[in-house]
Amino acid sequence: MPRVLVNGPASWNTLVRVATLPDARPQTLFASGHRDGLGGTSAGKALTLVRLGVDVTLRTALGDDDAAARIRAELAQPGMELLADPLPGPSERHLNLMADDGGRLSVYLDLPPEPGPAPATVHAALAGADAVVLDLAGHSRELLPLVRAAGVPLWCDVHDDDGRAPFQREFAEAADVLVVSADRLDDAEGYLARHVAGGARWAVCTRGRDGAVALGRAEGWWTVSAVPVDAGDSNGAGDGFTAGLLAASLRGLPLSEALRHASAAGALTVASAELSAPDISWDAVAGLAGTAVATPRG
Repeated sequence: MPRVLVNGPASWNTLVRVATLPDARPQTLFASGHRDGLGGTSAGKALTLVRLGVDVTLRTALGDDDAAARIRAELAQPGMELLADPLPGPSERHLNLMADDGGRLSVYLDLPPEPGPAPATVHAALAGADAVVLDLAGHSRELLPLVRAAGVPLWCDVHDDDGRAPFQREFAEAADVLVVSADRLDDAEGYLARHVAGGARWAVCTRGRDGAVALGRAEGWWTVSAVPVDAGDSNGAGDGFTAGLLAASLRGLPLSEALRHASAAGALTVASAELSAPDISWDAVAGLAGTAVATPRG
């Protein structure tokens, strides 16, 4: 069984469904629904990975409040080891407005205290890992040189990086496998090409309903279509895609097949109202991957 170390945010979120995201003017909105649930990019990846048959050590920052207890309960899954010593203060909390067209507006309500230097348990997890995912967080940044020195494949999801922000750049330049959203990139393909030339093995840009484009150092350019599904909630779609790509890579699948499995995992995540689809499995992803079309480009 492969093992992955995931380091980064886990949160407790309030999600509010609205028809459209509000513009910048005084107004009253009526929600069509609302709920509380697990959030956080690292929590989403970790949950999806364990459901795809990958053992995960998740290191995150949690406070000593009720939200921390709820987060811990949601993450108590077979195959999951949680490293999160309680810190004085609140856990991370967001208010997410979720629009019917898939748009999202996230408001940070609370941020947890930053944990201190990585304890021995994190170093042990790194030594036994087949891959490491470092998500955008201060306590992930300190691990970047440790992971590179250990020679363990490093995966970084830099979300809506615009290619200029210095914080994201540190992660993007260190990654062996880089995932980014097209949302704020003026030249997505140029961005991918720069990072593969800089040392990344794979660089992938997700494009929502338009699928994804990828560049592999050995495989060249590929595109993959999105798998059409009835969208329940776009929350966690990118994390599902990244987890599917990583799980496929750990099974030895080439870039083209890994992209098809990533597209399927992202679709199953979108079809669920949860951060990670409760019924997602490797068999479910593999069965749906055949509906994604991966195409090489010259």
